[in-house]
Amino acid sequence: MGFATPQDAEDAYYDALETADIQAMAAVWVESEDAFCLLPMAPLAIGGQIKRLWQTLFASGRGFDLQVKHCLWIEQGELAIHLVEECPQTATGDPLPPIYATHIFRHEPDGWRLLVHQNSPGPLPPPQTVPERTAWA
Repeated sequence: MGFATPQDAEDAYYDALETADIQAMAAVWVESEDAFCLLPMAPLAIGGQIKRLWQTLFASGRGFDLQVKHCLWIEQGELAIHLVEECPQTATGDPLPPIYATHIFRHEPDGWRLLVHQNSPGPLPPPQTVPERTAWA
């Protein structure tokens, strides 16, 4: 069963990601060879490969804790595009650079589903500078 809105599908995606729930993740995606998922340092997953990719990522049983900020939404007709900033949360609370994700949702006969997920790391923070040493006079 699809979702009532693109936002509902996106919320379900992040819920599945947080809980490492492969069935919930699979329910978010369009069942089509048009679908693809591209993650940094991972091969492109197309169609049925997407579920296998997430099974591998969820194999440890640990999900991903992300704070999500919406940057841009374009919703027209049967397609919706969401650009989001994902901020990984760490156990120590140390900030990590953000990840930017693009989601493309398509309205299917049963509701909205995810067609494309692609993300890439944001820029690294600037390096900390070390003050110059002064000579002793």
